[in-house]
Amino acid sequence: MEIKESVKETFSVIGKEGSTKDGEGFIQKLWENANSHFKEIEPLVKKDDKGIPVGFWGAMSDFSRKFNPWDNFKNGLYLAGAEVNDDAEAPIGWAKWTIPSYEFLFVKVENGIDEAFSYGINYLKENDIKLAGAVHDFMCPSENGQQYVVFPITKL
Repeated sequence: MEIKESVKETFSVIGKEGSTKDGEGFIQKLWENANSHFKEIEPLVKKDDKGIPVGFWGAMSDFSRKFNPWDNFKNGLYLAGAEVNDDAEAPIGWAKWTIPSYEFLFVKVENGIDEAFSYGINYLKENDIKLAGAVHDFMCPSENGQQYVVFPITKL
């Protein structure tokens, strides 16, 4: 499985927020909601020089909203949304998170998110690397929608 390291400066995401307390399937429901109302945030979405959105994030945080990992990787908050300019304001019904700067490991999803997540966790253990924050999902439109599981390894 392919892994790449990358530093990402502080960035903001506007999306639909939910938590594991919302029950099974909540992440899929958040994405359906975000996608069906995307036009409401489209003008705020950060785009590259070709006009393509720079990324869609399944951002995660513990319940303290300090971007710590989910409790036992099972309980926490999730934001299904798009990367936006930092000065963007979330419309009514949307939430905005500003995620701090980290050095990340991007694990390319090849056979499903769960497999990429497990691979990343094992990679961290085998290389004695500690997780520095919550794990995120990332979809890169400029790479034909390639998905990654993103592990913060150093808070900057």
